[in-house]
Amino acid sequence: MNAKILIVEDEPVIQELLAFNVTQAGFQALRAEDADSAWQQIRNNAPDLILLDWMLPNTSGVILAKQLRSDTATRDIPIIMLTARGEERDKVLGLESGADDYITKPFSPRELMARIRAVLRRHVPQRQDEVVAAGGLELLPAAHRVTAKGAAIELGPTEFRLLHFFMTHAERVYSRTQLLDQVWGTQVFVEERTVDVHIRRLRAALEPAGMDSLIQTVRGSGYRFSVN
Repeated sequence: MNAKILIVEDEPVIQELLAFNVTQAGFQALRAEDADSAWQQIRNNAPDLILLDWMLPNTSGVILAKQLRSDTATRDIPIIMLTARGEERDKVLGLESGADDYITKPFSPRELMARIRAVLRRHVPQRQDEVVAAGGLELLPAAHRVTAKGAAIELGPTEFRLLHFFMTHAERVYSRTQLLDQVWGTQVFVEERTVDVHIRRLRAALEPAGMDSLIQTVRGSGYRFSVN
């Protein structure tokens, strides 16, 4: 399942627009109109990121952000503050309250999605130097080494990053666009078909060990790494 984004926004039109853009980008949209409903959503659904409006009824977004940061169960959830306040002191206050990023209204959906992806990447729980094992493969990021049942597999740098991403996000389907964002980065402009080329190279490297079937094509959707 893709990342869950909790939208805490009391204006119905803005909330609907944010939910639409989040869903279109491949994320799961959760909604709350105030601090109380936000806490309820957090307890029930454990979001991966919170879009938090500065101006909320009863409790402001700044106060809610501070509460989230002081609670051990929620202190590591990334927060992007949404506000019409554009002055530097307001941005500083928003960030000091615990927000990871701050975006001023009005903003483009493209900018917001780029901010969301960037913040999510910074908060990936998987340590980049941690050994990853799945489906008979073992990947050692620090040594840039992959083995299949003990036998070494040679991969180029892009195929290595691609495999690392797949193995740490197993059983999830990712579109070419999502893979480009996650593996190549939003600042690199390459064609979506580039993903197909590297998928073929990755499968070719895994084929001698009989592991190429771990990289599955999901027609009309993209690719996934699956051991089932």
